[in-house]
Amino acid sequence: MIRVLIADDHDILRAGLKHILHETGDIVVAGEASDGFQVLDLVRSGQWDALVLDLTMPGKSGIELIRQVKGEYPRLPILILSMHKEDLYAVRSLKAGASGYLCKDSAEALLAQAIRKVVSGGLFVNQAVAEKLALDMLAGPGNGPPHSRLTDREHQVFILLARGHGVTEIARELNLSVKTISTHKTRILEKMNLSNTADLIHYAIHNQLIGSPDGLGTLVAH
Repeated sequence: MIRVLIADDHDILRAGLKHILHETGDIVVAGEASDGFQVLDLVRSGQWDALVLDLTMPGKSGIELIRQVKGEYPRLPILILSMHKEDLYAVRSLKAGASGYLCKDSAEALLAQAIRKVVSGGLFVNQAVAEKLALDMLAGPGNGPPHSRLTDREHQVFILLARGHGVTEIARELNLSVKTISTHKTRILEKMNLSNTADLIHYAIHNQLIGSPDGLGTLVAH
């Protein structure tokens, strides 16, 4: 039996995932977490075959959380389950140590297959992500879209800014100083050649980097 830890801050979505996996017969959801700190506590206190991790949760999350989990438990496969379709999120996640990346709107059809793949030591990505990884390796850094030039932390701050979060709010959420977040914001605008937050938000919307969570309706329809 494959023991899975599911981490997502939406109770309804976790219930939907449990329903999907309950029907497999060989995968059991043996634990649930709703934020990054719970993820770390549960990973450290149990025996898991895979971690299914939402990319965006309260507290510690995203690339930072992937790196910390893999740093402590390098053999634990991590499958990212995200609302973001944009390939760059997948590439960043895989480079941080994740073993797979699945959009939430594909979870009903592909979740069990993806878990089995990463547990067996494989990599689960779609063709577009595989091609993006290959192109990144061939082209080298600096040749992608403006937001690809950001560091992992800058990218995290960029997304929060694009969602309308203020500097003080982001500092509190990421447990960093307001001065640090302000510095990140300045560097983000410089690297992306943008003038202000309004330009940043427009860029994120135009490039489909932000939006409401996808896949909730599909998962709770059962």
